[in-house]
Amino acid sequence: DQPRSRGLGDVYKRQAWNLFLLAAFVDNMPLTLFLGLCTFLALSRRTESAIGLGVAMTFVLGVSVPLNHLIYQAVLAPGAWAWAGRPELDLSYLALIAFIGVIAAIVQLLEMVLDRYFPRIHAAFGVFLPLLTVQCVILGGSLFMVERSYNFAQSAVFGFGSGIGFFVAVVMLSAIRVRLAYADLPAGLRGLGIAFVLTGLMSLGFASFTQMAAAQ
Repeated sequence: DQPRSRGLGDVYKRQAWNLFLLAAFVDNMPLTLFLGLCTFLALSRRTESAIGLGVAMTFVLGVSVPLNHLIYQAVLAPGAWAWAGRPELDLSYLALIAFIGVIAAIVQLLEMVLDRYFPRIHAAFGVFLPLLTVQCVILGGSLFMVERSYNFAQSAVFGFGSGIGFFVAVVMLSAIRVRLAYADLPAGLRGLGIAFVLTGLMSLGFASFTQMAAAQ
């Protein structure tokens, strides 16, 4: 039984690793699914703010997706109330409200921590930190979790992987924008113009991961 258990453990590890790579690169939220581009572009002008955004997104996604999975399966999913004699009860239509409430609580906690211990990063976020509550990347992570029927472990891996993918993408974009800050660009490409061009080029690069995954 011991070799068989070890073999199953290796399978689970490979599956978790594949799911992490899928979330981070193949289904990269801003560059493949084009979610969260408003914050992605607005806070990528400086590397410091980009790193702070990436860490915040990783934290919120890594916590909210598995937590929302528990709430959905225990309270909202069809048949969740079978233990109480109500197997026909289906509260899944409340998922959107419940998910946003959980995300809002996590973002509020994050805002208090940043304001207390990292005031410079908190100031760099400005109005974008409270807006993480309705950030489509974070909400999309929980909705994808339900749509794809992930279990708790898969939800945790998917949420963390999605956050890491956003972190990598926004830091890459900020590094390029910092280098181009003093470049002699045409007037129409300065600021957000070149940011959109760079985002498009990076998206083409990440699209190759989709082709690689499809070939497997």
